Amino acid sequence: MSKIHAAITGVQGWVPDYVLTNQELENLVDTNSEWITSRTGIQERRILKGENQGTSVIGINAVNGLLKKTNTTPEEIDLLICATVTADMPFPDTANIIADAVGIKNAFCFDINAACSGFLYALTTAAKFVESGSHKKVIVVGADKMSSIIDYTDRTTCIIFGDGGGAVLLEPTEENYGVMDSLHHSDGVGQHYLYQKAGGSRHPATIDTVINREHFVYQNGKPVFKAAVTGMSDVVLRIMERNHLSTDDIAWLVPHQANRRIIETVSDMAKFPMERVMVNIQKYGNTTAGTLPLCLWEWESQLKKGDNLILTAFGGGFTWGAIYIKWAYDTNP
Repeated sequence: MSKIHAAITGVQGWVPDYVLTNQELENLVDTNSEWITSRTGIQERRILKGENQGTSVIGINAVNGLLKKTNTTPEEIDLLICATVTADMPFPDTANIIADAVGIKNAFCFDINAACSGFLYALTTAAKFVESGSHKKVIVVGADKMSSIIDYTDRTTCIIFGDGGGAVLLEPTEENYGVMDSLHHSDGVGQHYLYQKAGGSRHPATIDTVINREHFVYQNGKPVFKAAVTGMSDVVLRIMERNHLSTDDIAWLVPHQANRRIIETVSDMAKFPMERVMVNIQKYGNTTAGTLPLCLWEWESQLKKGDNLILTAFGGGFTWGAIYIKWAYDTNP
């Protein structure tokens, strides 16, 4: 009996209309566009504005677009996983809110929170359901409304993050395409360097936590940078080695869009040419769990059936990993 693989058979992204430029940030904090671009590679990012607009809005738009593009009905979906660090509410899961809004009624749904590595973790989890034979059509969403937890008086973080995300459809195939291998790690030491202090059970929301601005992202950049470049380059090299792949065998490296200097350093450490590295951080900033599906969406027209891709990410916690994918379809003109 042939092995079942979980193949990506469609991808769709979505970003809000509002563009927050570096020039606008110059009016909010002590910074300038040249400084931001030189240190991060970011020129603009998208922001989801309006009342009652949570991360589910991003997911709903991405999933609706994905269903339409792949000619899939909501009733056919039997599992939906949403990777996010900015859930609409502590509960119910944002995955459930998305499913309800798009008419998915025959699926079970849940969220995964692994910060910027969330989409990788969710994709691997979803692939296991497909590979087991228990699920036929699975949607994985990676989306975040980072503007909801960013302090726009802190120039070290507000310049980095944006809102957006995307979704992929996974289906079983007995052909040699799809998710071929994955490698994931965690190290709890990261809790000291990248976190949101208040809002959880350890520090529930109070007047004091709000006044002290403890519901925003805190980042100690130097240890995060070091751990990110080491972690991502290591898993990329290891997953290539254990699958007997050279850089010439890989069509695209798809890294988490955290900082262009991180991307370039990982590319250099993995000995991977930048012309085959997906980079769109200049347009969207760091959308956390949304960066990888946004890259796949933007490059979809350039991907060919049989292309080897390696996805990699690093997130707070620390969490990191890589996935080796053999692309399963040619995009219709």
